[in-house]
Amino acid sequence: MNTTTHAAPAASGFKGNDSALLGIVLAVVTFWLFAQTTMNIGPLMADDVGMPMPVMNIAISLSALFSGMFIVVLGGLGDRFGRVRVVFLGNVLNIAGSLLIAFAIEGALSTPMILVGRILQGLAAGAIMPSTMALLKVYWDGPDRQRAVSMWSIGSWGGSGLTAIFGGFMASTFLGWRSIFVICALVSVASILLMRQIPESAPLAGRPGKTDWAGIVSLAVALAALLIVVTQGSSIGWTSLVTWGLFAVFIAAFGVFVNAELHAPHPLVDFNLFRNTVFTGATISNFLINGTAGALTVSLWVLQGAAGMSAATAGYLTAGYAIFIIAFIRVGEKLLQRFGPRKPMLWGTLIVLASIVLLMATHTLQWQYTVLAVVAYSLFGLGLAFYATPSTDAALTNLPGDQAGAGSGIYKMASSLGAAFGVAASAAIFTALSEGGLEVVGAVIEFTGRQDNLAVREAGMVGLAFNALMAIAALVSITIFIPRQKKA
Repeated sequence: MNTTTHAAPAASGFKGNDSALLGIVLAVVTFWLFAQTTMNIGPLMADDVGMPMPVMNIAISLSALFSGMFIVVLGGLGDRFGRVRVVFLGNVLNIAGSLLIAFAIEGALSTPMILVGRILQGLAAGAIMPSTMALLKVYWDGPDRQRAVSMWSIGSWGGSGLTAIFGGFMASTFLGWRSIFVICALVSVASILLMRQIPESAPLAGRPGKTDWAGIVSLAVALAALLIVVTQGSSIGWTSLVTWGLFAVFIAAFGVFVNAELHAPHPLVDFNLFRNTVFTGATISNFLINGTAGALTVSLWVLQGAAGMSAATAGYLTAGYAIFIIAFIRVGEKLLQRFGPRKPMLWGTLIVLASIVLLMATHTLQWQYTVLAVVAYSLFGLGLAFYATPSTDAALTNLPGDQAGAGSGIYKMASSLGAAFGVAASAAIFTALSEGGLEVVGAVIEFTGRQDNLAVREAGMVGLAFNALMAIAALVSITIFIPRQKKA
């Protein structure tokens, strides 16, 4: 996304204020705090509307998937047609999507209403995130801009840390889980009203440039086919012609996508950016680290399915995640300034890996696992706090100025797509094994305590092991591509 500011503030005379900033932050939290609650309350929603869990797994991943696929396009539309307009469009899409989910009553229409609602929420996030960040750069200056960016980051990172707690709490009240999405729609209304004072900003208005529809459509088809294979493969059958047909569609569509990007004058993904090895390493590790969000989903479902906790009680255990990520994200910035990006990225990823290993201990007694989970969620937040700023800095500061916009869009795309497929794959593994377990795990590891929940605990261990592999792959990416800091 191009973030050229030009002289918009001088021309309009508008200077960013707290009420406008509140409107921007409210738009951001509609996704990170509200839409992402499905990672915790997904099983409750599925049971309430009669949706099969494999289909709910798709619904949970759809928002991040569509956000990742269209964030670059929607950011570019904001640059060309107006960032305020695109944020308003995002809020309208969120209102429509949230209300579809909220009023999905049990019956034949419930599943399509939730699936379409999740797609609209994802498109809303793709419209809101890049354009709101660009508006901060246009209408806030100096220390005010730094404060505004911090508030934006708290809305995203802090919102993601609080989403399990908030979702579980709301679902446990007399209002029920549907109230989450009604409130989400109302928050978008408040965001629109507060942001009406912000003048339009469209630095590329009138400039030539074609939208890469061939790349958009082929990538959407490829990712949709892959998502269905990942989430539905076990229920359809891994040897089924349908599964292999979908995989063939993914291969063919991805080939079309690569060819389109290599020849498009304005590609959705400029592969030339990956000639920069630092950008490549930061982007790959960013995809993988965001994929470990599946560890939160699986562990919360283990606590609910094996320990019998409510979604609210399980969500409260994640409080350390929110506290540590908000408290230490500035520490990651200081570590970057002192050591460069490589060391804090490695340290953060190692801490995330350690937290996943603790969550894998589903063979322990319930009270022991509860303690481990509290510690693990805190470590997960600490690791992400160490990793976030150094990774972003490594990705973008090593690119030429004329490539920073495109690089930022690809980096954000990697975040959303990583989260989508990490959660989808982890949930698919857990769902496939939660009925019968995996005998080889029980044969190697002794599961103490209750044995009636053995299948769920074994499924959780395997699903979490997949997340551990992603964290290890992120370590490899950082080690290979991110250079050591040169001594003065």
